[in-house]
Amino acid sequence: MPTYSTSLLIATYNWAEALELVFKSIAAQTRVVDEILIADDGSDHRTRSLIDAFRRSTDIPVKHFWHEDHGFRKTIIMNEALASANGDYIIQIDGDIILQSSFIEDHLNEAKKGFYIKGSRSMLSESRTRSILQSKNVQIHPLTEGVGSKINATRFPFLSFLFRGDKLRSNNLRGCNFSFWKKDFMRVNGYNNDLEGWGHEDIELAARLTNLGIKQRQLKMKAVCFHLYHKINARNNEDLNYKNYQRVVESGITTCKNGIKQI
Repeated sequence: MPTYSTSLLIATYNWAEALELVFKSIAAQTRVVDEILIADDGSDHRTRSLIDAFRRSTDIPVKHFWHEDHGFRKTIIMNEALASANGDYIIQIDGDIILQSSFIEDHLNEAKKGFYIKGSRSMLSESRTRSILQSKNVQIHPLTEGVGSKINATRFPFLSFLFRGDKLRSNNLRGCNFSFWKKDFMRVNGYNNDLEGWGHEDIELAARLTNLGIKQRQLKMKAVCFHLYHKINARNNEDLNYKNYQRVVESGITTCKNGIKQI
């Protein structure tokens, strides 16, 4: 059992039906976290009502952080949530990610000082997603039709070591299956609030962690998650955000000015 405290961070926006399934998969975990932080980028009352109901159903403290919907401002609300995190170790997911029952246990068993974890995900097809939303069954078999990337969908910890990579790398991180030490997050000043609009806030953060000397621990066949299908978000600022990422890689900087603290 870990001797440190843990927080689960969930980023969400206006999809209460998906978030309900996330909550169901959290309730089925083999290991619990010390608190749940919900970073809500401006959802309507349906999400708040769902979170209130979930809070009443669990013994885990649930904190809901919300700001008004003024476009995609995910980094700002995630920084606000993480500033209040009591956990030494943070596991981050999105509000459309269903967790295999050992997801949290696997992240905690693989946590190591000097590393962040990049997990993998299995993408669900539109028809499989529709079926799961209707049935509300979060027990997903990796061989079921509509479950993508069978390796990513399969938990087989005895073979996981064959795929594990511990490298200084940032360009492949996905924030939907990501864990890190809060101390490291604070050292790089958290997410960059200047990155507005969809895209690359995760790899930009990972680049600053890499520049600090924090390695990526890549997992497969452990910490399994399933990504519900949805239409692609508007990506108006993607190129600008990616250029910011490239600048961080090329310059070697470790902190951003407009982050969890304004420098």
